[in-house]
Amino acid sequence: MSAGLRFECQPGCTECCRQQGFVYLTEADLTRAARFVGLSARTFERRYAYRTRNKLRLRVPRDSQCHFLVDHGCSIHPAKPAQCRVFPFWPALVDSPREWKKTARYCPGIGKGPLIQIETARTLGTEFR
Repeated sequence: MSAGLRFECQPGCTECCRQQGFVYLTEADLTRAARFVGLSARTFERRYAYRTRNKLRLRVPRDSQCHFLVDHGCSIHPAKPAQCRVFPFWPALVDSPREWKKTARYCPGIGKGPLIQIETARTLGTEFR
């Protein structure tokens, strides 16, 4: 991969939110999202998340990929989880030219916008780890 990547979110795009997979939450994500929707962290977790042995993740509803995805985008955008905030700068994508190109097939923002240095992209992705 070159010394940099280009990415700029495209207005109205929600393709990253429509992909199969799980959204993992930190405790800070849980607290922030709960506060944003006016619920206690405990109530938010009961309705929208669940814990595995060592991880916390959003539940996947039957009819969509995310409870918070609406026609115009993310209904909790100001409080969205770190995993969502740092996309596409996830370590697995930044460190693999193949995975970056694969993601570009559905993400119209990849290849657009200012050049972002690889080390900057890696730093952005550390919050997700």
